[in-house]
Amino acid sequence: MRIRLGILGFCCVLALPLALPACGGGQSEAQHANVKPGPMPEGAEWRGVYYSPLYGYLHLEADDRAANGAWRTAAGDAYGELSGEIDGDLLRFTWSERLIGAVGANVVSKGKGYFKYTVPKAGESHVIKGERGLGDSDAGDLWEAVKQTNMQPNPASVRPDEIEGRVTGAGGWDEGEEGATEGDGEGDTSGTSDGL
Repeated sequence: MRIRLGILGFCCVLALPLALPACGGGQSEAQHANVKPGPMPEGAEWRGVYYSPLYGYLHLEADDRAANGAWRTAAGDAYGELSGEIDGDLLRFTWSERLIGAVGANVVSKGKGYFKYTVPKAGESHVIKGERGLGDSDAGDLWEAVKQTNMQPNPASVRPDEIEGRVTGAGGWDEGEEGATEGDGEGDTSGTSDGL
């Protein structure tokens, strides 16, 4: 009986390194969405404010070729920025999101993503549907948002203020971890933004 248990244990130890990559222990390959551009729906424009229950209000400035935007999650715990290129009804972008009031290695996430501009039916709200992925992936988390009427985009309006970005014992939002000061945590607020 002991010999059988010993052999079984030895086989499990040998199989463990082979199982780890399947469980996420190895490097994952970048995922790419298979989306193609099409014509922009008649009367539609990328510039605007879009609402998602998860990502909050995305303020998007755009022209015929490029878009820049910012959002603050609906929970108010993270702030993000994106920029990308427009090709008809397709916007491919890079993004960066920062946890508000946090410090450490996992405070900032970055990746790529895309949106397709859609108009479900004439007279209905316009919707952007897409995904965002981590690192080099542009696929992963679904992101769908409804365009708001009578709202003008103002990306600066969702950026955390100095007080929200402050962590006890650290400098202000613009300084991040490097801005840590001794004493009461009141850092110099004259620095410039790291731009995410």
